[in-house]
Amino acid sequence: LVAADEPKADAEGFVTIFNGKDLTGWSGLKEYWTVKDGVISGYETKDKSKQTFLVYEKPVKDFELRLSFKFAPVKDKVDGNSGIQFRSKLLNEKSFVVGGYQADFDGGNGYTGIIYDEAGVAGGRGIMSKRGEKTHYMADGKKPMTTKLEMSDAELKKAIKVGEWNDVVLIAKGNHIIYRINGNVTTEMIDESPKALKEGVLALQ
Repeated sequence: LVAADEPKADAEGFVTIFNGKDLTGWSGLKEYWTVKDGVISGYETKDKSKQTFLVYEKPVKDFELRLSFKFAPVKDKVDGNSGIQFRSKLLNEKSFVVGGYQADFDGGNGYTGIIYDEAGVAGGRGIMSKRGEKTHYMADGKKPMTTKLEMSDAELKKAIKVGEWNDVVLIAKGNHIIYRINGNVTTEMIDESPKALKEGVLALQ
């Protein structure tokens, strides 16, 4: 995520892409996104619900992204659906609709930890790599190979904290994607398919 005009990287080579004060460097619908107490906050009600994203203004290719997320309870209920778009495509510049690879998370942890093909931009492949699995898409386009990870789907789901902060590390290097939550690899994907995404936008749903 390092660009020539960004601050100098820290000792580990990381650059902060959110300044903790405002949405400089990001674009989205102002009525849905704000900064509260040093945190990016996305909020919508059912009557105003729409598929929209907060888009980082520089494209990404190979990277390691670190962030934390939580779904704040509303009337004692934790709900909602979100995720991190990466190597994706901005489909509508006015409504900030994005499609492509998504590292998914949701309030009830039904899909948290998977990789999803948002809007079919990566070939209409839907859920691309499930929680607890490593998925390998072949260059010949045939059915992907899947193997089990060290932790099962149920074990990984239990380790994701509902309504609390969860730490994410998302790594994209070449055709290899690794998604970690709270130190555990939730899913891993190798995408050698002709439909694989190599570069594109980073965004929050």
